[in-house]
Amino acid sequence: MCVFCRIIAGEIPSQKVYEDEFVLAIQDIQPQAPVHIIFMPKTHVLTCADDVTGENSQLVARIFEAIPKVAAQLGLKDGYRIINNCGKTAGQTVPHLHFHLLAGKEMGETLV
Repeated sequence: MCVFCRIIAGEIPSQKVYEDEFVLAIQDIQPQAPVHIIFMPKTHVLTCADDVTGENSQLVARIFEAIPKVAAQLGLKDGYRIINNCGKTAGQTVPHLHFHLLAGKEMGETLV
């Protein structure tokens, strides 16, 4: 069982920011910005974006429906960045599809 599945199951404590039937959003334990939230589907059917298909893409849609709710709740009126790392070379450390919301500082136009 991956670390995110263990968080979802309540085996590992986390700072929940949002939760519904399909999505869990938590504070990142190693934040890269003043606001750093991780959004994940509550079922482990996807390892990364490579695994998204017509049959499971509704989970990604649910995450992207949750993101603006959390952004509004946190008052992120100046914008935010969404990142998905797919594979080790891209920096993915947990093999469970997830998206990072970063905000709270000027990030500029470059991504790296």
